[in-house]
Amino acid sequence: MSHVAHELGTQPECWERAAELAPARRSVLPQPGERTAIVGCGTSYYMAQAAAVLREEAGQGETDAFPASEFPRHRRYDRVVALTRSGTTTEVLDLLAGLRDAGVPTTAVIGDPATPVMSLADDLVVLDFADERSVVQTRFATTALTLLRAHAGLHTAGVVADARTALAEPLPADLESRGQFTFLGRGWSVGLAHEAALKMREASLSWAESYPAMEYRHGPISVSGPGTVTWSLDAAPDGLAEQVRATGAQWVAGRLDPLAELVRVHRLALAVAAHQQLDPDAPRHLTRSVILTTGEEAVR
Repeated sequence: MSHVAHELGTQPECWERAAELAPARRSVLPQPGERTAIVGCGTSYYMAQAAAVLREEAGQGETDAFPASEFPRHRRYDRVVALTRSGTTTEVLDLLAGLRDAGVPTTAVIGDPATPVMSLADDLVVLDFADERSVVQTRFATTALTLLRAHAGLHTAGVVADARTALAEPLPADLESRGQFTFLGRGWSVGLAHEAALKMREASLSWAESYPAMEYRHGPISVSGPGTVTWSLDAAPDGLAEQVRATGAQWVAGRLDPLAELVRVHRLALAVAAHQQLDPDAPRHLTRSVILTTGEEAVR
């Protein structure tokens, strides 16, 4: 079994532990009314997008999400939360150092605390039980989002039950041989749709894209047709499924909690990789962390 296959299968247990941890770490996570930014890179950025929408929907306060490299340093925030599995990513460390010098409170949600992030963030939330050996992120990212979702009072036991269903049920038939995938979301699940497409690209080298559900109808639907798949991670707008099917594309409707639907996509990425005889533990051109040195960039 690949590392990523093992890790994606442990997500329900990791989510339960994160939800249990959230009350104990309440004081270092964004407080109601705080103007907050959540940052990350790659997968962590997409989790930040989802968490920001969830927090605002819960009435907890204005919340923005940024790639760490694109953080607007001229803006003022009461707290910045950094999602960083490795604790070594150059853009995150540079941002945290700058925020420390500017006196902005920071919290890092981290997989491995024994990393440079220890000395740069004001506070840490350690999810070492969700840390990963794989390059391709699955359980750390979804566990970090679960922590923030629980902190906002939006996590339920039903989410974990749906994740177990996502791991147990067969995937929709005949997807492994498809060559093009589009993932759709609404509200907080738009970030999950972006992450779903990233997983397909990373693990299986598939052509994959993602959109807010209604934006897909404003142009991108034109590339859909026989041999393509459109997967809605959340409830789709009325009539969209019929429009997709009319193109000849295969429509997959999300039935579970959107985070559990993402777990189904994790499984699909591995199934497509196996069909193409690819090793998901050795994704092309990627490393576990992006560490920039002079004239070089380790991509990921």
